[in-house]
Amino acid sequence: MSIPAIPLNTGASIPQVGLGTWPLDDAQAADAVAAGIEVGYRHIDTATKYGNEAGVGDGIRRSGVPREELFVTTKLDGTFQGDDRAIDGLRAALERLGADYVDLLLIHWPLPQRDEYVSTWRTFEKLHADGLARAIGVSNFKPAHLDRLIAETSVVPAVNQIQISPAITRLEQRACDDTHGIVTQSWSPLGGGSGVRSLLAEPVIVAVAERLGRTPAQVVLRWHVQQGLVVIPKSSDPARLAENLDLFSFELSTDDMAALTTLDEGPDAGVDSDRSGH
Repeated sequence: MSIPAIPLNTGASIPQVGLGTWPLDDAQAADAVAAGIEVGYRHIDTATKYGNEAGVGDGIRRSGVPREELFVTTKLDGTFQGDDRAIDGLRAALERLGADYVDLLLIHWPLPQRDEYVSTWRTFEKLHADGLARAIGVSNFKPAHLDRLIAETSVVPAVNQIQISPAITRLEQRACDDTHGIVTQSWSPLGGGSGVRSLLAEPVIVAVAERLGRTPAQVVLRWHVQQGLVVIPKSSDPARLAENLDLFSFELSTDDMAALTTLDEGPDAGVDSDRSGH
């Protein structure tokens, strides 16, 4: 199936649906990535913190799909914040992936208490200029973090990957991203996990799914893509992998979209990136 792509500020584009790999280990990630690519995924998301980059690389090689046909993201965590620390961090990640470059490199968390995300970004700019990261971006950055980053550096992030679901809509952060031409990407798009309940049993979602003949997960993921968000659901089940990719043969009505948004728990829901120690 054909997956739409969202333009990035680099001139490249990012497939709108990707495969998340947390919290899979190397063996699980290899199986999930190979299976995901077989059913049509071309966008794979990992991170050094996940401990599965080697497995992701193995899955890519097992798929037989040429590397240049895939979009691979990794993230560097706080260990690699500060002047030039990300250089060794990315080189090690590339070695684990068995790759010469990543399509997108993200700062995993701003960690503002350390006050190193600006110097880290300048290192990312070097990695981008050297071709080791085709695009660079951030994860879990609030508007204040982005405003400072853009004011003090030369390259505007291509992507901001943040926690978004119908229960955590992050409208202010998304508006800031839009203002700067930054693509917003949703992690934990189905809810559950850090700081929010799972959404798949919510009556409003179940009702929409039953009326449309879709799964609750498909309805929630469609809510994301219909707003122009990039979404990275995670699964290791082959049937669910295919279901999560099948989002473009149906639409939610205006009323459906509004009904899902009534689940919003407010601006304080979810992970607070100012306090996260990840």
